[in-house]
Amino acid sequence: MSLRVLLIDDDAGLSGLLAEYLGQDGVNVTHAPDGARGLSLLESGAFDAVLLDLMMPGMNGLEVCRRIRARSNVPLLMLTARGDEADRVTGLELGADDYISKPFSPRELLARLRAVLRRAHPDPAGERLAVGDLVLDVPGRAVTLKGGALDLTGVEFDVLVALARRAGRVVPREALLSEAGRSDVVVGDRTVDVHVSHLRQKLGDDPPRLIKTVRGVGYVLVKG
Repeated sequence: MSLRVLLIDDDAGLSGLLAEYLGQDGVNVTHAPDGARGLSLLESGAFDAVLLDLMMPGMNGLEVCRRIRARSNVPLLMLTARGDEADRVTGLELGADDYISKPFSPRELLARLRAVLRRAHPDPAGERLAVGDLVLDVPGRAVTLKGGALDLTGVEFDVLVALARRAGRVVPREALLSEAGRSDVVVGDRTVDVHVSHLRQKLGDDPPRLIKTVRGVGYVLVKG
């Protein structure tokens, strides 16, 4: 099946390279040279995923990411400059599903893109988890809290599932993304903390009562 991917990046050379390489694997790349054009294309067309460069003139990638997440849960992979940890963390906080640092190989990008898409469209076989008022429909990738639906990104959902599967037990901080099946996500010093912080915000968990921090060890989802 052909996939439609929107690349928002001011690098025309990169666009040509990715269009040629990904096209060999059935991925149709549509290029937007700036954020405004990218948002316009996303509004008018259906895309399976977005590749978003953070460093662009005019509207930067972080603002584009924020606007995309305000209207869509389309899988989003950030393209960042190596070493820009602060921007990567901010992008994850804004709802990006993953990132890859430039320069990267098209082969690695394709692998990460496929991983993001698999998580967005998982195998229908799965499970249902209930922890107090929190209910997770794993195959449907849906979460409700006290009957109300929560809008989580792909990474946030996977992290919450990992915590729910071990509710009442501590999941070590350094192992949490691995437990969530997210070995494709590069773990920086604050990556796990960012996702947990985002989850707490969406769960209304302030001060933390559902997801507790075990200082120096990891996190635990408290049983109701």
